[in-house]
Amino acid sequence: MYKIKLYNNIAQKGLDRFNDRFLVGDDLQEEDAIIVRSANLHDLDYADNLKAIARAGAGVNNIDLETCTQKGIVVFNTPGANSNAVKELVFAGLLLASRDIYHGIEWAKSQSGNENLSKDVEKQKKKYAGNEITGKTLGVIGLGAIGIQVANLALRFGMQVEGYDPYISVDNAWSMSRWVNHVKDEKELFANADYISLHLPLMDSTKNTINKETIALMKDGVKILNFARGGLVNDEDMLEALNSGKVAVYVTDFPSPLLADHPHVIPIPHLGASTDESEENCAIKAADEVMEYLTTGNIINSVNMPNAFAPFTGNYRICVIHENKPKMISQITDKLASEDANIENLLNKSKKEIAYTILDLDQKPSEKSINEIKEIRGVVRVEVYEK
Repeated sequence: MYKIKLYNNIAQKGLDRFNDRFLVGDDLQEEDAIIVRSANLHDLDYADNLKAIARAGAGVNNIDLETCTQKGIVVFNTPGANSNAVKELVFAGLLLASRDIYHGIEWAKSQSGNENLSKDVEKQKKKYAGNEITGKTLGVIGLGAIGIQVANLALRFGMQVEGYDPYISVDNAWSMSRWVNHVKDEKELFANADYISLHLPLMDSTKNTINKETIALMKDGVKILNFARGGLVNDEDMLEALNSGKVAVYVTDFPSPLLADHPHVIPIPHLGASTDESEENCAIKAADEVMEYLTTGNIINSVNMPNAFAPFTGNYRICVIHENKPKMISQITDKLASEDANIENLLNKSKKEIAYTILDLDQKPSEKSINEIKEIRGVVRVEVYEK
């Protein structure tokens, strides 16, 4: 029986995916896999028995990826599972940035007991007049699952849309409307956009994407939306831009102490994926990924290992996580050939310095051959599956 340990509350619809081959709970020891949302796992003792961690969401900065890779622990995320929820909130933010609804509501709520409210409304509403988004240019930085949906929907609102992502995947490129102008240089997007929406992962290369230098390239009065990660925006530089009027409005799902009470900031308490549907979708996807890996060795949506999926054609399967270097496959197959094991199918995938090899066999591999494979220099982990 496989043990699945839960960190955070995981939607029941996801947990219902597990059958009687799995024991699921938050107080298990020697777990085979972990499902987590936001809990910080950096200080976790990654036990040798732990084979997989699934993040019920997109970001994995709460997981020690380097340690997991070194130990052969496959880390999954659930791309696209919460994209609709975030997309909808982005558009709420877009409208809040365009029409001063936020301050208008604040004023209206302060008028309790005002018998002249109907007249005062007509006088006051001029203070909260805004702009329509039709005909304006939206710049989308990051064309992943969410960025694509935001870009495509903006077209239906009559906006001009420019997208920037030098690493856009083939699948996402096919999903993007041909009416989205895919610019090759983000400086062009900064110069043209009336609104900029961020949809990037937070990495060393993307930290402080919005800073003094990039803001200087933008239109005066630009409006910026951040529903991706707080660290993508330099708060000190944003404060300066808001005070000068260079940035008219900053809508963020990641409030910071420096900016939270600024009159031109609309802070939202990280509600991007906080819908029942989103949490259920993420939990279902995370559970499916873990079950697939633990029972067949197939890897789907991993962030630290190569994705590898092959039909289970033999009676037994050996999966090997190893360094991506020459002669690894031949060394593995030589250990099996010495026992006349027939390899019915073989798949090898790599991702930077790490590789993953799946071998389907017609007969059960001996404990001796498995131990010999484990002893090959550069092999990180070996798992054996029975059909």
